Amino acid sequence: MGKVMANSVLAGVELGGTKCVCVLATADGEILAQERVETAAPRVTLPQIKAILRNWFDARRDIAALGIASFGPVEVDQASSNWGHIGQTPKAGWSGIDIAQALREGFDVPFALDTDVNGAALAEMRWGAAAGLDDFAYVTVGTGVGVGLVVGGQPICGFGHAELGHMRIPRVQGDSWPGSCPYHGDCVEGLAAGPAIVKRSGMRAGLIAQNDPIWHLVGHAIAQMLHNLVLTATPRRILLGGGVITAQPQLFPIIRRELETSLNGYVSSPELDKSEDYVAPPGLGALAGPLGPVALAAAILDRTALHAEANA
Repeated sequence: MGKVMANSVLAGVELGGTKCVCVLATADGEILAQERVETAAPRVTLPQIKAILRNWFDARRDIAALGIASFGPVEVDQASSNWGHIGQTPKAGWSGIDIAQALREGFDVPFALDTDVNGAALAEMRWGAAAGLDDFAYVTVGTGVGVGLVVGGQPICGFGHAELGHMRIPRVQGDSWPGSCPYHGDCVEGLAAGPAIVKRSGMRAGLIAQNDPIWHLVGHAIAQMLHNLVLTATPRRILLGGGVITAQPQLFPIIRRELETSLNGYVSSPELDKSEDYVAPPGLGALAGPLGPVALAAAILDRTALHAEANA
């Protein structure tokens, strides 16, 4: 971290499916201010966020960058004419919304945009349980199921960001519930996300008993996704966060056991041998998400500083 980064204050917005969190923080991840906005229609939510940012920018002159970590799908390819636009989403009114334009306009600082899970992954790499790792995954199970998959120190990105929560997986034998995803039915998100749990059980995740049979079904679905992650990207650690995991921490041993059973000894590594360290909670806990956009802002400021040094 260079001198510019060490003295910087960064602003960020975690744009989530249920809530949005605006954060002002130092470059070392210390939160200076935090405000929450409920995710409603864009015409309501975005002006509320913009007002918070405007107050911060007006009140102080040391904010050096702004990061936005958004729910997906969102266009993250800066070469695309739709960069910064939300893609097709079941969230009413949000499809096609240009969040980049709505939130960056009027702020003359470097700007970064990525998915909420990629932001959280980079926050964990900078300040949390993935420090020192270039290859790992951050998984969130909440309103949706998202994966920030980091390979070689960067989130994977081709024509767009990864949507691994919509992976199709083998089901628990005998389970024929169709799933709740409006696009894929029984993908991982359609089986394990908060809305899927509510639709199947009639209750929110936090109200269901820890020994309820539904947790085996949820844990199995998540473990099947992790099986595919292990065999494709070979991450050195997998961090599990999000509202469902936080509400039901007994999912960790279920997921670890189901993953080990599924892999069936086919691959081995020192990391996999320590399952409690391999599939683990995020080091930042509930702050991984809110610090995600701050990590994005920090990363773009790092790149700006490096570019300036290279051209000096």
